[in-house]
Amino acid sequence: MTQLSLSSKLHRYLEYTKLSATLTYAEVDQMILDTKQHNFVGICVPPFWVKKVSRGLGDTNVQVVTVIGFPLGYQMTETKVQEMELAIQNGANELDIVMNLSAFKSGMPWVKIEIAKCASLAHEHGCLLKVILETTYLTDDEIVTACKICADAGADFVKTSTGFADAGASVHHVQLMRKTLPSNVGIKASGGIKTAQQAITLIEVGADRIGASTALIIINE
Repeated sequence: MTQLSLSSKLHRYLEYTKLSATLTYAEVDQMILDTKQHNFVGICVPPFWVKKVSRGLGDTNVQVVTVIGFPLGYQMTETKVQEMELAIQNGANELDIVMNLSAFKSGMPWVKIEIAKCASLAHEHGCLLKVILETTYLTDDEIVTACKICADAGADFVKTSTGFADAGASVHHVQLMRKTLPSNVGIKASGGIKTAQQAITLIEVGADRIGASTALIIINE
């Protein structure tokens, strides 16, 4: 796909994301209006705002996305499951869960068990599960291992970053993830994506979704 044709379809890769602690009711309203106007693939908001976004989007085909175990991932699995259940009840279609890096770095098998439990719950309700790795905290070998765990455990997507760490999505990490993951597991690039050119480059090397608070800037370039 040429850059020109990809640019014309960029809205279908973009999740309009705002996970700020100070996100307001009025800002969420505007996100809904902007998303309807530009036909973004999804809106990603904190769990508190999921019900409002779901109601605001109505019967559109826009995905309601929220985060689980955010932003550090070290909650108990039972807590993450309860978060998921509430988010699904409130209208979430896709759940971005932070991998337990503490357990992963300790070499514990619980990481795979947790992801499998959460994937099973999501799929029971017709939802997608994305697992956030926080790639800036991992070596290349750890990224490969984490991707394999996510794929084996039933994740639908593997996501680069929360946007709250020292660095976000990089071309190198997306390339490595795409090389490692099977074709049926998508990649969501997020964190630090500011321009249309950045988004296009990440898509060209393997990203299937782009999560960005700057979605309006990207689409208007």
